[in-house]
Amino acid sequence: MPDIICLGEALIDMVAQNIGDLAHAFGFDKAPGGAPANVAAGVGVLGGSVGFIGKVGNDPWGACLEETLRGCNVDTSRLVKTDEEFTRLAFVALKEDGGHDFLFHGKRGADELLSPDDLSQDYISAASAFHFGSITTIHDPARLATYEAVKFARAAGLMVSYDPNLRPALWPDLDQALDQMTLAMELVDFVKVSVEELEFIAGTKDLEVGAKALYDLGPELVTVTLGENGCYYHHANATGTVPGFKVDVEDTVGCGDAFVASMLLLLNESESELSHVTAEDLERICRFANAAAAITATGSGAIPALPARDEVEELLEGKTPGEDDPGF
Repeated sequence: MPDIICLGEALIDMVAQNIGDLAHAFGFDKAPGGAPANVAAGVGVLGGSVGFIGKVGNDPWGACLEETLRGCNVDTSRLVKTDEEFTRLAFVALKEDGGHDFLFHGKRGADELLSPDDLSQDYISAASAFHFGSITTIHDPARLATYEAVKFARAAGLMVSYDPNLRPALWPDLDQALDQMTLAMELVDFVKVSVEELEFIAGTKDLEVGAKALYDLGPELVTVTLGENGCYYHHANATGTVPGFKVDVEDTVGCGDAFVASMLLLLNESESELSHVTAEDLERICRFANAAAAITATGSGAIPALPARDEVEELLEGKTPGEDDPGF
């Protein structure tokens, strides 16, 4: 049985071949994606023991995702295929300001059909960490399945991890998104948010105030990713900013997922319970995660750019975060 379980959407990103918004894209490259699937792949490429729970269409895109995850050493025995809906497609463009333009094709995808009947309590309970995102909490039956899986994980004493991964276009309204994300915060041990998600959930961009607000909802560790500036973390034993790495950026899709994968793996490897992890360990783990995210930014697409552990360790050994030298 895998040590780390990721549950959520697996989809195909159609990535624009040119910089700019989707309206001016002239071609697209196919890239397997979906935030929880990316996290699972990231853990697997780093050498961790990981499995993925999700639902895809019984179509070429679903076959591509299954093959890709297996190639990243992810256990796909709980990846379910359905004939009811197609695997979801997401069209993505990197804009000139460094942000992304997203468009999800179709009103419903196979990932939304994940149901409680697709879960195995034994499979989840045998792990030591469980990760999920917000997309499968938008509609039933996937929402029911997600919270059922969280219940199994909590009952078995797993470390539960969450990434809200806000995608406004997928939610019926943003009030519902806020309600679901706030609920999830009350059920998890570790959470990772972007600055935009911090502002959406906590109502502020102030890192100290916002992270403390999320921490007060229930997580033992809150991290806020800051792009090239690294990350901020809030824990009972320490708070602070860990600088990032300066690299030549090709594509930032998947950087947050590489960060989460690294955090999950190293927290899971820690000899201390999450509540007792030291400030020194938090700095070390966040620095590793920053390095993994930086390397991911130098490649194109999410899963193809995810780094192996030796690549991350080489970057960590080769330069100190914050140096002007790019290190590559």
